[in-house]
Amino acid sequence: MNFVVPDFYPASAEIFVALMALVIMLASTFARGVRWLGYALTQVTLIAAAFITIFTMQGEVSYTFSNLFVSDLMGGFLKLVIYFSMAVALLYGRGYLADRNIDKPEYYLLALLMTLGMMVMVTSNHMLPMYIGLEMMSLALYTMVAFDRDSGRSTEAAMKYFVLGALASGLLLYGMSMVYGATGTLEFSGIAQSVYNQASNQTVLMFGLVFLVAGISFKLGVVPFHMWVPDVYQGAPTAVTLVIATAPKLAAFAMAMRLLVWGLFDVAQQWQTMLMFVAVASIALGNVAAIAQQNIKRMLAYSGISHMGFVVLGLLSGVVEGDRHFALNAYSSAMFYAIAYVIMSLASFGMVILLSRAGFEAENIEDFKGLNKRSPWFALMMMFVMFSMAGIPFFIGFFAKLSVLQAVVAAGYFWLAVVAVVMSVIGAFYYLRVVKVMYFDAPDDTSAIHAPAELRVLLSANGLAIAALGLAPQMLMSLCAYALLASL
Repeated sequence: MNFVVPDFYPASAEIFVALMALVIMLASTFARGVRWLGYALTQVTLIAAAFITIFTMQGEVSYTFSNLFVSDLMGGFLKLVIYFSMAVALLYGRGYLADRNIDKPEYYLLALLMTLGMMVMVTSNHMLPMYIGLEMMSLALYTMVAFDRDSGRSTEAAMKYFVLGALASGLLLYGMSMVYGATGTLEFSGIAQSVYNQASNQTVLMFGLVFLVAGISFKLGVVPFHMWVPDVYQGAPTAVTLVIATAPKLAAFAMAMRLLVWGLFDVAQQWQTMLMFVAVASIALGNVAAIAQQNIKRMLAYSGISHMGFVVLGLLSGVVEGDRHFALNAYSSAMFYAIAYVIMSLASFGMVILLSRAGFEAENIEDFKGLNKRSPWFALMMMFVMFSMAGIPFFIGFFAKLSVLQAVVAAGYFWLAVVAVVMSVIGAFYYLRVVKVMYFDAPDDTSAIHAPAELRVLLSANGLAIAALGLAPQMLMSLCAYALLASL
């Protein structure tokens, strides 16, 4: 048997991040007194990985490691956004962790291993590396949720997340095994070929498809596999909630694209029907349940469920009665929405961290009372975030919703677009309630907001980016469309 040496060049970023994780592990062991070392090395790793990814990105699709790894523009672009969101999330959370004495090198090591898992997910061309990347990301997240060992609430949230996550991973793995039984291969291109040639067992394939959609739905945090989201968001330290709410959504989107679009595109009408139920239920439940929440982290959790419902709307609008003409527009709108949601989530949880301090968690909507009197600038930034999440013109959230709704209408699902718009109007209430509390209620605490300069600067830039991308969304939309066009 001849061993073919794989081409390591396309996987340079993954190899570099894995090596740096080992370096950080050793450095944190032999230099335990240097608290900043793990954070600094992690940020340097993320920046360097971004440069490596840019230099190794090719305009064409290439495969290596016996077709287990695919290098394409979609994967490269999503990896860059993942690096960015992780770097920003770690910077936002550092002061919060230090105030609670959990700013330890192990936290940043877990964050880097989680990033590596997401990188493997977005570049997988085979179900095995996809599953390995998913588990690497998930196990790191379970540990990060429980990182504050003195908090019973964090431990409870981590246990719920772990148990339900293990169940979802089992469903996904079972679905993968059934797809393998039906098609005889685990490689996405091979699965697509088998389904196209109708060489697969259709009954077994449909059962496998149900389990795959269930696993994807859990990782996206959509109905009916949403039950972990509000409890984990509330129970985890806010710095960890910020991480959960951002980059993993991009990895879950990539997983949905690779499994459903790359592998099972020719049975799109079957999984579109499943996703239709998931999308409608998520948008409805997320927006209605958020109205009753007084805890802003739970409110943002239910808000996230509804936003992921919109991403699913984009995914289900790609094929109309076998016509693939709408696919690129629909999938690029879903990708644009996922990235827009990540940018908005960074700012929203960043604001929660800004108002938190040692011994105090700014978790309730009441904690934002009178923010305009304490800091007019950051009240304005939070208003930008709330308006954008509500889909009010002209912020990035409005154009994200508009692009998905246009794809839905083009696909002929006019009733779906109407339901989504009505639910968005209902959901605007709880976003505007936060704005009302900031501008019209008297503050309980009139003290000045103290925060590190880098947090203030980056949070301001984050809020302004939401407004700027709303005024000029075309560049990001075009990048998403081009990345998908070059990868499909």
